[in-house]
Amino acid sequence: MADSRRPVPYRPGAVSLFFVAKAGVFAAGFWAWLLVLVVGSAEVGGAHVLAATGAATTTLVGVVLGVRLALQHNAATRHAELRRLLVDISWNAFAAAGNAGGTGDVGAPGKIVPFPTVSPEAERSPTRGAGERVFDRRAPSGRADRGGNGDRH
Repeated sequence: MADSRRPVPYRPGAVSLFFVAKAGVFAAGFWAWLLVLVVGSAEVGGAHVLAATGAATTTLVGVVLGVRLALQHNAATRHAELRRLLVDISWNAFAAAGNAGGTGDVGAPGKIVPFPTVSPEAERSPTRGAGERVFDRRAPSGRADRGGNGDRH
């Protein structure tokens, strides 16, 4: 049985399914009409062309709408699972932060080690490696560069 505490994820619903079923009914009607026309007469006329065109068109529309409905359903399921995962991650991080508050034993079992953070002084360090990029928009004089390298007219 499904867990009643969790909300039901969005599922593409009745409107999309209605149009898929409607296209299927029309396609079945056109195919039946075409079959009756083919069995009933030997000559090909305008009604045959109309029935064949209607059958092919409504069949293709039904297939396209059915594929769209299936893709929406899969996307809704993936989205709901992603939301559940994000809630679980944030809840676990919140609980771990409460458990690790001030005890000092970083390597204790059941505790989560916090991510290392970089201090602002380390980000502005003048000694950088060759591959590190600096996104500092200051001109060599220390003023903020607004483009044009400080040449204002």
